[in-house]
Amino acid sequence: MSGPLRLNSLCVRYSDEPALDAVTADIPAGTSVAIIGPNGSGKSTLLKAIAGLIRPDSGSIDRGGQSISIVLQSTEVDRSVPLTVGDTVAMARYPHIGLLGRFGADDRRAVEVALNQLDLGSLVNRQTHHLSGGQRQRAFVAQGLAQEADVLLLDEPLTGLDVVSRSLIAEALQQTSDAGRTVMITTHSFDEAEECDLVMLLATRCIAIGPPGNVLTEDNLRQAFGGRIAKVGDTLILDDPHHEHQHAH
Repeated sequence: MSGPLRLNSLCVRYSDEPALDAVTADIPAGTSVAIIGPNGSGKSTLLKAIAGLIRPDSGSIDRGGQSISIVLQSTEVDRSVPLTVGDTVAMARYPHIGLLGRFGADDRRAVEVALNQLDLGSLVNRQTHHLSGGQRQRAFVAQGLAQEADVLLLDEPLTGLDVVSRSLIAEALQQTSDAGRTVMITTHSFDEAEECDLVMLLATRCIAIGPPGNVLTEDNLRQAFGGRIAKVGDTLILDDPHHEHQHAH
């Protein structure tokens, strides 16, 4: 049985500016976690540190023997690289078989399941640079799922997508969490955060971590977002263009 993902006084600096300041948290295996906070609060940096893409300046990460997969924000695809959707998702299996290895039954199954989860079967031979933004994000999420890692990290996987893509990705992530794998997402949406088991409120340091109702409180949100939080009746409103006037209850 894999242990929890443990962050111990994790610090990352860019030049002289702290991106993460002594972040400490225990993430139980099989938990869904939303990381929320203002722009520049270290959300993407935290995912990259957990994935091993950047080295912390101090502190430690104990992954508890768990394998990690990360899906970064969707970007434009190099048109000179002729990758199909099928190729993109199949690349997830290279850590298992090696770059020159042969696909086995488990590899083919993992790719097929991921393609079906994101409704990409009809697009499997389409070049990725011909996809819409939502389709491309679905292909990258399918790639993350096909790796079958214990911990799946996703940087704003639902931001700016069409309704169909948002729904398909959200359902696939819920299925992944229900299957006992850890899913960690960064988000600007209180609604998305409230759907997760745990919320980490980040503002370079960890303001709070716990169940959504314990974390998304007026005091905590004011610490993270400052004067951009307004209270109307019993509803908290975040007046921030990047958060589209999100509500917390």
